[in-house]
Amino acid sequence: MKIKTWADCAEFHGHECGGLTIGYKAALYAIKLLDIGRAEDEEIVCISENDACGVDAIQVMLGCSAGKGNLLFHLTGKQAFNIYERASGRSVRLVLRKKPEGMSREESFAYYQSREPEELFDVKETRIALPEHARIFLSYDCDECGETTAESFIHLQGGKKLCRDCYKAYRLSLIHI
Repeated sequence: MKIKTWADCAEFHGHECGGLTIGYKAALYAIKLLDIGRAEDEEIVCISENDACGVDAIQVMLGCSAGKGNLLFHLTGKQAFNIYERASGRSVRLVLRKKPEGMSREESFAYYQSREPEELFDVKETRIALPEHARIFLSYDCDECGETTAESFIHLQGGKKLCRDCYKAYRLSLIHI
């Protein structure tokens, strides 16, 4: 398989930016630390703690995607990526270090581009358990709107199968004394 490049990431993302660079450098670092390539299926998993530009580079470089079930999100707002290699069970959490303050957008881009991955990220242990392989679920029609929904998203209420949009969650009133 052809190794992906920065140009491939920029083409996929639509432009070059500091955020894309963060994901690109994280992917390069994960490749080095875990001795991995690009996933054909689910052999590599990324749980991203953000939904920013860098995730596009992760998709291109590591072959992780939401559709394959090997790109997942645990949104903490942090520039952190949890990368897992299923066969060996090895994993790494890459957390972006602070950059110097007061940089313009252009200066930030140049800063991230000029640094080696080792200079940009703290390497930590993953705290999130490796998720199981993606599953295929049965589908049901919502008894309210009629739209087909995966069984893992169906709620039972009043004897009806309801999708998330039609389900009315039970909410307790809080009484302040």
